[in-house]
Amino acid sequence: MSLLRRVAGGDREAFGTLFENYYPRVFAFLFRLTRSHGVAEELANDVLLTVWTDAGRFRGESRVSTWIFGIAYRQGLTHLRKRSLKLVSIREDDALADASDMQFEREDWVRQGIDALPPKQKLTVMLVYYLGLSCEETASVSGVPLSTVKTRMFHARKKMKEFLTASGVPAEWRKDDTND
Repeated sequence: MSLLRRVAGGDREAFGTLFENYYPRVFAFLFRLTRSHGVAEELANDVLLTVWTDAGRFRGESRVSTWIFGIAYRQGLTHLRKRSLKLVSIREDDALADASDMQFEREDWVRQGIDALPPKQKLTVMLVYYLGLSCEETASVSGVPLSTVKTRMFHARKKMKEFLTASGVPAEWRKDDTND
């Protein structure tokens, strides 16, 4: 938090340190969302520019990382709404080359199911499952109540299961191990 206070005071060196610490994670999140290096780079730079200009507005009610990913979440959501882009597999291309055909097929079905979700549900799933944020952190990042995150997750799981069932995906692949 002291680093962010220094950034709020216009300390360029502090911003350089913050940039080095957060840019790779913000870029990775946005790249997984857009699957476009250029778009992810542009959005990540926009996120960190917002951090630079709005650092003084940080109230300390959450972790700095939660605040920064909240900005990334909103930027990503805006981009999804404007471009109607689809989410892509969380696996890197190199890893996909080594994956078994069955694993690849399973991931492809899941990706298609995620693609069918509304933008807010997609981003909620990304934050919880792909970034590993808790529901509480996701609520903070999203700027919504915890109950909204849980509702989005519930409906996302339900829609995913319906999609997979309608698509003829084998029952053993549809098993929902995510129930709390």
